[in-house]
Amino acid sequence: MATWGHLGFQDSASPLMEQLIFFHYHTMVVLILITTFVGYMMAAMFPNAFVSRFLLENQTIEVIWAILPAIILIFIALPSVRLLYLLDEVNNPSITLKTIGHQWYWGYEYSDFLQVEFDSYMTSSNEMDLPGFRLLDVDSRTVLPMNTQVRMLVTAADVILSWTVPALGVKADTIPGRLNQIMFMVNRPGLFFGQCSEICGANHSFMPIVMESVAVSAFLNWISSSSDL
Repeated sequence: MATWGHLGFQDSASPLMEQLIFFHYHTMVVLILITTFVGYMMAAMFPNAFVSRFLLENQTIEVIWAILPAIILIFIALPSVRLLYLLDEVNNPSITLKTIGHQWYWGYEYSDFLQVEFDSYMTSSNEMDLPGFRLLDVDSRTVLPMNTQVRMLVTAADVILSWTVPALGVKADTIPGRLNQIMFMVNRPGLFFGQCSEICGANHSFMPIVMESVAVSAFLNWISSSSDL
């Protein structure tokens, strides 16, 4: 989860987030090279008092500074398009989770199992244990098995919301009357925190997301205990 003074990305917990971080670093390298080159050229020209009548027009340099930016854009565009297709790739899901946004809490339904559904509310400060995280903890966590392809169907009951977990690289708008689909796979166990990323009303800041990634055996035990309730 993010901490005070943290300026970078959260540690990735899915292959998609790893690819997003790699693309970010790739783009930053290109931007640093361009900024350094342009800054050096400007710094070199400020104290330059030389004048040349041949610099009024130069066909060669005009061709170079037209083609070079196009090549640089290709180096950015190709990984970007590849990543867009990866984010929309639909694999064979092993489990389906339906998420329903409400004012202002989340509802979850495990469609592959009978009668496994619950609502998730933010834990208030006066009910929270000492090691809890204020404004981030919930009373019912979303439990999912790790190393498993998960299909999430997101919709909303009343207003437009956005289900977002940064460590997974997942962000999907929940729209009333519309069913959106996202795919992801969690590759390590742990707790992953998120929040609604769409300004949805008065309590927008008070509908966190806590996703718990566990082993498949622990997930099946949790499912069986949840079905018995």
